[in-house]
Amino acid sequence: MAHTSQFREEFSDWCIGEELPETHALMLVVSDYVKVIEIEETLHTIECLGRVRVRGNLQRFFVLCECKESIDAKLVPPQIWPHPDAVPWLVVTACDDAPDADEFSTKLKLLLQSEGKTMSDVQAMFSTDSESPAPTSLLRAVGDLLDRIGKTSSDGGSFRRLRIFSGTFPTPVGEESFDLWNEQAYLMISECDCSDKEKKRRIMESIRGPALEVIKAARDDTPDLSSRDYVKALERAFGSAESGEDLYFTFRLMQQLPREKLSDFVRRLEKPLSKVLQKGGISLADKDRVRVRVEQLLRGADARADLKLLQLRLRERLSNPLFQRLAKLCEGTAGVEVIQSLGINAPITMEGHS
Repeated sequence: MAHTSQFREEFSDWCIGEELPETHALMLVVSDYVKVIEIEETLHTIECLGRVRVRGNLQRFFVLCECKESIDAKLVPPQIWPHPDAVPWLVVTACDDAPDADEFSTKLKLLLQSEGKTMSDVQAMFSTDSESPAPTSLLRAVGDLLDRIGKTSSDGGSFRRLRIFSGTFPTPVGEESFDLWNEQAYLMISECDCSDKEKKRRIMESIRGPALEVIKAARDDTPDLSSRDYVKALERAFGSAESGEDLYFTFRLMQQLPREKLSDFVRRLEKPLSKVLQKGGISLADKDRVRVRVEQLLRGADARADLKLLQLRLRERLSNPLFQRLAKLCEGTAGVEVIQSLGINAPITMEGHS
């Protein structure tokens, strides 16, 4: 059985993703799939853990558990036998113990190797005029390297893990539909500061079954795919068959529903517009996206309820309202009051109204 230190980084990242304090969590490494009820009943027999519930599982072999009581790592057994003839479960908890010399030496060698450096290169970085480098300079160099690699590995750690997606229909309980998963994946890729390698790892952790087979096949054809390529491959397999142009055409046909508030119509426009941009139906700067949104608001507004919208003018400047402000202005107000509050100067031509 592997040593728990090999899994502590994974455990720590998982706790961050689930917003779970490490002092109230533990991770089990199991040899095969185990039912949630069996895990919880077994852990309840360990008095120092208190009440325990399973928070999630990863690749069938890793199980994250939340404990009601604060965990004292010294009291938790390193392994748990669910029954006498079973393979023991490895228990991973938060630990403040300093790594032994052999473990530090191994990590240092791996770090230098990944950076394409040797110990001689590190010594040369901070060497003095004397034949042998000062010990403090060497330690400082190693510390700088460790800080840099530590920062890289923790970038984007606050981003919540992607939910599970398998491509199975109907969507199983506990999994996301493709549209919701796709939105989360695009947000992670666009906003997370971590490396593309880390983004690909997060995507691979979240997919199962048919979705995993799609990525494996794509990687066999092109080994150096990016994280965006991963998502595009899944889009081709599980996403809408409509092109960006088709989605844009559908967006331009959207109408306010009977008795639908104007603010609700604004919010309903946002998701289709995001899909149009993802599919490349149009390429817009922020100010142009605002313009398209407002144009469609006027185009699709209920003519019976908002007839005066056709007589209004909108200012086409960089100060056009952002989505949040537009939705807030529409809340509980008539369409005329909304548009007037935005500022009225330059005319805007609307198709489809007479």
